[in-house]
Amino acid sequence: MQSKAKTVHEYLAELPADRREALQALRAVILKNIDPVYVEGMGYGMPGWSVPHSVYPAGYHCDPKIPLPYAGMASQKNHMSLYLMCIYGHTGEDKWFRDAWAKTGKKLDMGKSCIRFKKIDDLALDVIAEAFKRTPAHTYIEFYEKTFKGAAKRAAKRKGSAQKSRSKSTKPGSKAASKAGNKSPERKRRVKPVTGKNAAKQTAKRK
Repeated sequence: MQSKAKTVHEYLAELPADRREALQALRAVILKNIDPVYVEGMGYGMPGWSVPHSVYPAGYHCDPKIPLPYAGMASQKNHMSLYLMCIYGHTGEDKWFRDAWAKTGKKLDMGKSCIRFKKIDDLALDVIAEAFKRTPAHTYIEFYEKTFKGAAKRAAKRKGSAQKSRSKSTKPGSKAASKAGNKSPERKRRVKPVTGKNAAKQTAKRK
């Protein structure tokens, strides 16, 4: 659920006591282990951490006005969530994270980057702490450039090539345009000439 809170403290203050305590405990672990280059703030209606424009001016490729998202946490309707963008799309980090969590004996309820939990005891906090330690800002930026921004550039290039190709095919004088111009909107019906006895019959009918 997105909040209209303008600061992290406002966000936490508006939560029920049990949710607030759980997210405060998670936040404490994050702040203790995160690279200080990352900046805490509100984004997408939830508390989060991102690479500021002062460090990465290009920003988020989906919206360059937004600083590059790194992690976030939220209180949802039926659970709480921790979002780790450093794992999303990163096969090696994803495998390490899942294997390390499994060793703790705790159940992991996780999608591609979202860890869902109902109480703080559901979390393997030592594994989460290590995940933050493993991805300082410069490492995360390198991964992001290679994985997400690179993919976005390739997609844009393919789209541009396709549009250029379509534009060429519709220019006057092009083969495709000539072919399209030679097509008649309606096929004219060929009339077979009448000859011999049939011609005589047709003439008699007209009389």
